[in-house]
Amino acid sequence: MRILTVGAGAVGGFFGARLAAAGEDVSFLVRPARAKALRARGLRVEGQGETLRLTPRLVTAEAPGGPYDLVLLSVKATALHTALADIAPAVGPDTAVVPLLNGIAHLDALVTRLGAPAVLGGVAKVVTTLNAEGDILRMAPPAVVLTGEVDARPSARVDAIRAVLAGAGIDAPATEDIVAAMWHKWVFISTLVALTCLMRGTVGEVNAVPGGAELGTALLAEAAAVAEAAGHPVPEGERAFTAATVTTPGSPLTPCLYRDLVAGAPTEADHVLTDLTGRARALGVATPLLDLAALHLRVHEGRLAAGR
Repeated sequence: MRILTVGAGAVGGFFGARLAAAGEDVSFLVRPARAKALRARGLRVEGQGETLRLTPRLVTAEAPGGPYDLVLLSVKATALHTALADIAPAVGPDTAVVPLLNGIAHLDALVTRLGAPAVLGGVAKVVTTLNAEGDILRMAPPAVVLTGEVDARPSARVDAIRAVLAGAGIDAPATEDIVAAMWHKWVFISTLVALTCLMRGTVGEVNAVPGGAELGTALLAEAAAVAEAAGHPVPEGERAFTAATVTTPGSPLTPCLYRDLVAGAPTEADHVLTDLTGRARALGVATPLLDLAALHLRVHEGRLAAGR
């Protein structure tokens, strides 16, 4: 299977490295700065007992190659439209595109640009980050990719993709409804984002003060209410996992969006929180805490836009 991984950052670089190490035909579509670093140092993954050292096959937007059998789209939402323009020439009539972004708004953008037949749903569950040298650090055990047809029908191409992922040591369980799974991940990440960004601290720092644990559970209740109103109620097990994650004493956990915020960089706030709260209003669900978090991040984005 010919695979294009769009982005070689903490998520795409990790899954692409796993696939390449397993012998799959993997190319990485990267920006010039990332390409320069990867040519000089290689693609490295470390942590949780894993060490990978690869010389990745790199392609650029000017010559993406293709068509590919599988495109793993792993970019931040702020780069989505640029990435879609870059990969469009590499998508053929039999290409399957699996987006590994948070939220669900990107599905419409993919269908508009690439056509509905090419687009699958996707969820990534992995805890990785880039260090100062650009190496990928794996900080916790999960290495999961969920995928499926957006209309939930059985699919031979999805089965084939899942088999390739599993062969690279990536958990890829069958998913009955991938759009529901995307909503459930959205509830998790929006709760975590709102908590850490509103309070400007790690999960552990928030829970170390009176009211911290109560805030996490209240944010989760709002996000889960939106998903339920949209027809995708969060299973009790997943809801309990999210509740435990955002109320763990001493946890150093922060999401990537929080790290972008404190670094003074653009964030995925619109894709993660503004879209969710907009859907909440359309569904008649009150989300005052999530609205406050979204407003907080919009002020940050406004400062960046004004050059401050």
